[in-house]
Formats: sequence, C-alpha cells, structure tokens
Amino acid sequence: MPVVFLNLRPEADTIHQCGWRAVMTANLFFLSTPVTMERLSWIEECLKFFFVQLYPETLMHQPKGENPVFTFLITGDALYSLDDAETQQIWSIILSLSTVQLICDRQELDLRGVSAGQLKMKFPDQVVTTNSLGADGQPSFWNDVVAHARQTKPPQPGTVGWLQCESPYMHRSAWYGLQFLSAALKDRLSVELYAYLDGVHISHTGQAPTEAENTGAGIEDLGERAARHGLQCQVIACNRNATARGYSTWDDGQGVVISTCAIKPVKIRDLNVMIDRFRQNHVILAPGAGDIQFPKRGSGPSFDRAEKSSTAPPVIILVTKSPYSTELASGAIAFAAACAHAGILTRVIFMEDGIYALTGTHRAPANFSPYNLQDVINAVAGRENLHFFAFSPSFQKRGISKDKSLNAVLELGYPGLGKILFYPPGNVQAEHQRVLVF
Repeated sequence: MPVVFLNLRPEADTIHQCGWRAVMTANLFFLSTPVTMERLSWIEECLKFFFVQLYPETLMHQPKGENPVFTFLITGDALYSLDDAETQQIWSIILSLSTVQLICDRQELDLRGVSAGQLKMKFPDQVVTTNSLGADGQPSFWNDVVAHARQTKPPQPGTVGWLQCESPYMHRSAWYGLQFLSAALKDRLSVELYAYLDGVHISHTGQAPTEAENTGAGIEDLGERAARHGLQCQVIACNRNATARGYSTWDDGQGVVISTCAIKPVKIRDLNVMIDRFRQNHVILAPGAGDIQFPKRGSGPSFDRAEKSSTAPPVIILVTKSPYSTELASGAIAFAAACAHAGILTRVIFMEDGIYALTGTHRAPANFSPYNLQDVINAVAGRENLHFFAFSPSFQKRGISKDKSLNAVLELGYPGLGKILFYPPGNVQAEHQRVLVF
C-alpha cells in the first residue's frame, strides 16, 4: 500500500485544520533554503522513480478526498522557487503527480512578496497558502509542520527534534527551529534541539539583539514551558564545535562538561551524545530535511544493507556544498561517521557543488588545516554502516569527473538515488529514514 497522509487535504480557499500522521505514514520534505533548478530537477526525477517503480497505480487521477503521498512544507528562501519562471515549470511537473502537496508559509509569502498564484490557480487543491489554526485561534505554518511531524494522535506523548548548523541572526534558520519547537510544545510534544557546527552559537549567554528575536531567550523559554507542562526539553551542543569557537569548557571529572559561556538549558556534550538521540524514532527536521516512510516490510524491494541488524532510522546525508570554504562538507562527513559508529546505517551522497570534494587530486601541506577532505573520506570509508556515493548528473552538469583514487565512493544516477531514498535497506527494522541536507 502507498504511504498517505490523514486529514490533511485542504479545500482550495479555506483554512485547513491540523491533522496527524498515523503510525508514521507520510513522506515529508521541509524546505527553507534556496531551491535551485538543479535541486528541484533531481527531486522531480526521484518522485517519478517512486511513482513509476513502486506505486504506478497512484499516477492515475486521484479521487477527491484522497490524501497526498508527498508533502512539501515550504518557507524561507525556498518560497522564491514558486514564482521563479524556471523552477515554477518543474513544480508544475511535480504537482501533475496528484498525490503531491505543497504547504506554504503564509507569513513568509507575505514578507517576501511571493504569491505562488500561478501554481495555486493551476493546482488549487495541492498548493496550500493558508495555514492551520493553533490553540490560540491564530493561523501558523508551524502548526502544519508539527501536524506532519507528529507520530501519534494528540494528546498522546511524542517528541520532535531540530538540527541547527547555522549561527543565529545571520541566518533565519535558528528562528525557524524555535518556531517549530515552540509549536510542538503547544501540541504537547517534547522537544530536542541539536546545535552543530556554527549552530552552537545559539547557546551563548548574554544575547541582546536589537532588531531580531532573542534566540537565547527563546531557548530558555522552551525549557521553562516544557517544565511547566511536564514535557522534556533537551538542548545538546557539540563539544568539539563549541571548544573550537571559544566556549570555555571543562570536565567535572564525571563526564559532565561545564561552560560559563552557555545559557542554562544548553548541555555541551560529546557528539556521540547527540547522535544517540538520532537512534530514537522521532522526526528530526533541519533547514533542509526529509522524512521518508518505508513500506510495510516484505511488501516491496530493498536496496543496500546494514552490516548489523538495527532498529535506528537510517540517515541519508546530502553533501551539497563545496569543500574548504565552509565547514559544512567536513562537518557532514564527521557527523556521518559518528552516526555509523553508533550503529545507524548512514549513506553520504555528494551532489550539486558537493562533488567538488571528489574532483581532481587534492594536495595540502603537511601542516595544513583543515585536512585534505579526500584523505578524510578514504580514512573513514569502509567503516561499518557508512557508505559513500557520488551523484553522476552533478558531474555531467559541470563537465567534470570523480577522481579515480576515490574507489570507495560509488557513482549513482537517478535510479540509484531513488532506490536509496525509497527502498528499505536490508537488516534495518525502522519504519522511516531521515534525510539531512548539508
């Protein structure tokens, strides 16, 4: 049976009510960063693969009242793709698959002067530009995000998480994360916030912005509200990243890291402590993320395999940025290695500008920092539960090729990417897998 949403099909011009995802039955994509023509093209091809190879019956006209198989929750700079002439054409192709739905952030549409009008006119039941009402009677996009991320019917308990890799204030993603987690608390869900790379700056004491929401105060408010309602609020920052950025820390001798630079709710811990939370079953979002549901075990083909039996949701990490100019590529590999070490099947796919980590022969002086990323890849390749792939269309678009020395990185095209995204891997008993864009 194809995966579906429950109670989430809106009427064209009305505010729709929050629904819930029963027993993890929906495919969810959260987009807040720029959606380029290149990115939307591989999303389009992967969706075609899904419907043609797995559920061709859903390509037929969808009867009124049926629920979408894929929902895209769109906010931030991703909204520009709805009005851009080139990407709008690809969205039209994607929406021609009647089991695809877009839910747009009304507030951010208005802020940016984006209408999404042409797509809305052409696909009135699939392009949603009004948002669900919360307990306060006010509409909010984040109510919709929580409704899709929730794994149990309200008011049953549950948890959601947010991975933050960017600094606050310079990037709006920290505010998005707080809005998501705040809405989750209102829906009686426990919340978890993971600060990685520059994301650790959300934890600094003494934040006092004059023209933006105070991120530090927002985190403290999450902790206080959770405590009042008997819910959990965990905020974990990576120790290595915090130390690199000058957060004075020391170990109390019992494995507890103390810092005078971090606000009270934030716990600076080893990366493995953060990764342990990724072994759990809850939905974890990020500025660019997905949550893909597996069909019932035994009901379809499988692809790839974990070395050891695991119940942890697999992680797919898409490396989309070039190496060296930022820490994103090296941070993605470190994060992937930590996931694999924790027993999580982890697939790393280099695509878009991320393929520059694999082209040519990288050479660096012995005392050069950061490390030669190709050496890092070769050093960790072959570890249990860690698999590397390179997306061939990204090479073809740029007229370049993968360096032959990187034998551990396997090239794949659209069918291979589709299989990794949608086929359940062998030896894994999880119901879903996470997709994180670095």
